[in-house]
Amino acid sequence: MNEFVTYTSEENYALITINNGKANAISHEVVAGLNASLDKAAAENKVVIITGQKGILSGGFDLKVMTKSPEAAKELVTKGSQLSLKMLSFSQPIIIACSGHAIAKGAFLLLSADYRIGTEGDFKIGLNEVMIGMTMHNAGIAIAKSRLSEVYLNRSVNNAEIYNPKDAVKAGFLDMIVPDTHLLPTAIKVAGMFAKLNKKAHAQTKLKVRKQHLQDLENAIELDLNSDISINS
Repeated sequence: MNEFVTYTSEENYALITINNGKANAISHEVVAGLNASLDKAAAENKVVIITGQKGILSGGFDLKVMTKSPEAAKELVTKGSQLSLKMLSFSQPIIIACSGHAIAKGAFLLLSADYRIGTEGDFKIGLNEVMIGMTMHNAGIAIAKSRLSEVYLNRSVNNAEIYNPKDAVKAGFLDMIVPDTHLLPTAIKVAGMFAKLNKKAHAQTKLKVRKQHLQDLENAIELDLNSDISINS
């Protein structure tokens, strides 16, 4: 789709890969690439697999943008929240093959997908916003509420607790973990299972199950547009 997001179409799935530097940061270009890739997958009626570089899905939003100004931070966070809304209401199943670390927006990508496969290893997964001085935005809280239990919601959002892959399954960021060499083959196997679903029934059921959460997220995005979003020193 662009130099930071690649799209590969296979028989039963479309593979979307994020490749943006050491932190695999979520920048304006990455968001644009993911949106374009999802649109193409929808047009091709393909199950989606999203993955990152070896050892990292994403370390979160591009800090160069986030620290530039409150307006710049708000613009990028809003685009990221709209991406999560798109993913949570997407007509096709979305699988994430989490190739390592998933922090901040990287972890929110996990919370925006239908099935999340992590890899074994000394990796960090979670929401570190409060730790780095960012008051959690309304949309982030809405996304977390839709996927985490109340106990892990408070530990993850309020306390910025970071988990290893095994504990990330307990918290609700991942559905399963596998050895590194099994990550993509497992995701492809799951994609083959999802490809057998009735796509129309899947899409309509997803919208019914998530109706209230999607409405809450839409409202939260509007609230964030009228709020300050910045990293405190």
